[in-house]
Amino acid sequence: MNNKSAVNNVKEWWRSGEPWIWLNAGAVSISMLVVFGLLTLIAVRGLGHFWASDIVEMRYLTNGQQEKVIGELVESESIGVERFVESGYGEAPEGLTAIPRWLVKTGNRDLYADFRWLTEHNISQQSTPDDLIVLERVEWGDFYGYLKQVNEKGTLVAEGEAAWAELEKRLARVTELRAEIVSLERGAIGAINYQLEDLRLDRKKLELSNTATEKNISRIAAKEKALDAEYQTLRVKLAELHTAIERDSAHFEVMDGRVVELSMANFVSVLKPNAMNVFEKIIHYVHSFINFLRDDPREANTEGGVFPAIFGTVMMVLLMSVLVTPLGVIAALYLREYAKQGPVIRLIRIAVNNLAGVPSIVYGVFGLGFFVYFLGGNIDRLFFPEALPAATFGTPGLMWASLTLALLTLPVVIVSTEEGLARIPSSLREGSLALGATKFETIWKVILPMSSPAIMTGLILAVARAAGEVAPLMLVGVVKLAPELPLDGNLPFLHLDRKFMHLGFHIYDVGFQSPNVEAARPLVYATAFLLVLVIVLLNLSAIMLRNHLREKYKALEN
Repeated sequence: MNNKSAVNNVKEWWRSGEPWIWLNAGAVSISMLVVFGLLTLIAVRGLGHFWASDIVEMRYLTNGQQEKVIGELVESESIGVERFVESGYGEAPEGLTAIPRWLVKTGNRDLYADFRWLTEHNISQQSTPDDLIVLERVEWGDFYGYLKQVNEKGTLVAEGEAAWAELEKRLARVTELRAEIVSLERGAIGAINYQLEDLRLDRKKLELSNTATEKNISRIAAKEKALDAEYQTLRVKLAELHTAIERDSAHFEVMDGRVVELSMANFVSVLKPNAMNVFEKIIHYVHSFINFLRDDPREANTEGGVFPAIFGTVMMVLLMSVLVTPLGVIAALYLREYAKQGPVIRLIRIAVNNLAGVPSIVYGVFGLGFFVYFLGGNIDRLFFPEALPAATFGTPGLMWASLTLALLTLPVVIVSTEEGLARIPSSLREGSLALGATKFETIWKVILPMSSPAIMTGLILAVARAAGEVAPLMLVGVVKLAPELPLDGNLPFLHLDRKFMHLGFHIYDVGFQSPNVEAARPLVYATAFLLVLVIVLLNLSAIMLRNHLREKYKALEN
C-alpha cells in the first residue's frame, strides 16, 4: 500500500505541472549563470588591460648564454614535451611531462618582436627595478627601458635621476602641442577644406547648368582666394607647431644594452609602474580607461581608443529607432485597426513573422542593392550631378545603414505593437466614439498612448538586435577607420552620407584582421564589454521610459 500510495503521489505531482516549473526555473538559472560568467570573463580580460602591471627584468638562458629580458608577464601555460621540442626550445628537461612557460610582452616593436614565450625553467633571475620606464607611443606601441638623458634640439638638458622630472615636464608640453595640432587640423583647416570643396562643386554646378557667368565665377574665385589666404596662414602656424613638438628627445637603454634616442613627439604617456603604489595605479587606471573611451584608434586599431566607434554605434541606433518606430506603428495600426481581417491579412502577418527570421546578411545585400545602388545612385544623378563620378549618396553610409537595420527590426516592432493594440479593451474605443470622437482622434488620443508601453517594448527589442549586428553593416556603411565623424560643425552638421565606425565591426576587425594578434587581444575583450554596456544603457533608457508610460496609463487599463 505504501509503494502504491507513493506512486500515486508521484503521478499526481507530475500531472500538477510542478516538475515543469522547477525545470524552467533551473533552465533560467543556468542561463543567467552562463551569461553572468561570460560577462565576467569579458570584463576581467578587457578591463584588466588598463591596469599598470609591474615590468619584470629577467635573466634568461638561450642557447647556453644568459640574456636580459625586460617585459610584462601576460599569461602562462603548460605545454607537452613534444610541443616543447617542436617549438625549438631544444631538449626537454628530464622528469617533466609538462613544461610551464610565460608569454612576455617585451614591447619596443620598432627594435624586435614585441611578444615572446619564455620557458619557466630557463629563467634564472627575476626583479622589478623601480626605474624601469613604460612609454605609450603614438606609433610602434609600448616601449620599455631605462631613461638615460633628456635632450633639447640635440643638447643635453638632464641625465640620471634629474632626467625623470625633466621628461615629465616636457611631456606635458608635448601633449598640449599635440592637442593644438589636432584641433587646428580638424577644426579650422578642416572647415576651410570643406568650404573649398563646396566652392568647387558650386563652380561645376554652374558649368553644368550653363550659368557660369563672369560675375558668378568671380564671386566663387574671390571666396576661394580669401579661404586660400586663410589656409596659408594656418599652414604656417601648423608648421611651427610641428617644429616645436619635435624639439625634445630622450635616450633610453633597452634590454639588449643598446641606447636609443626617441623623439618626444611620439610619446603619449610615461610611467614607472614598479614604483607606483596601489592608489597611484588606480588613478592611472581611471585615466587610461577614460582615454580609451575618448581617443581615436591607432596602430591598425590595436592601440588608442574607440570613441569614433562608440559615436557611430549610438548615432546609427538612434537614427534606426527614429526610422523604424513610425513605420512599425503605422503598419501595426493598419493591420489591427483599419484592415479587414481575412486571408490576405493573415498572409501578411505570416510574412511579417517570417521576415523576423531572415538572416541579417540578406538585409545587407538588399540594402546595398536597393538603398545604395538604386536609391543613392538616382539621388546623386538628380541632386548631386556636380559631384559625379564621385558618389555622394550612391555609396554606403550612415543613412543606408540605419535604413537597412530599420528594415531588419521592423517585424519586431510591428508584432509588439499589434499585441499592445490587441490588449486595449474594445469598450474604450466604443466609449470614445460614443462621445463624438472620430476614429482618427480615438486612435491618436486613446489607443496610441495606451499602447505606448508595447511600442517601447518593440523598440527595446529592436535596439538590442540592431546594436549588435555586424554582417549587414559591412555592406552598407561601416568601415575600419573613419577619418571624420558623421556629426561636426560644418553644414548641414549631420552628414548622413558619411561612412562610420561601429563597435561590433571594430571587435571583428581587431580580433580577426589585426596584424598583431597578441597586442589586439585585450582590446577585443575591452571593446566587447563596452558594446554590451552601450546596449544595456540604450535598453535601460527605453525601459525607464516604458515603465513611466505603463504607470501613466495603468488606471485607464483598469
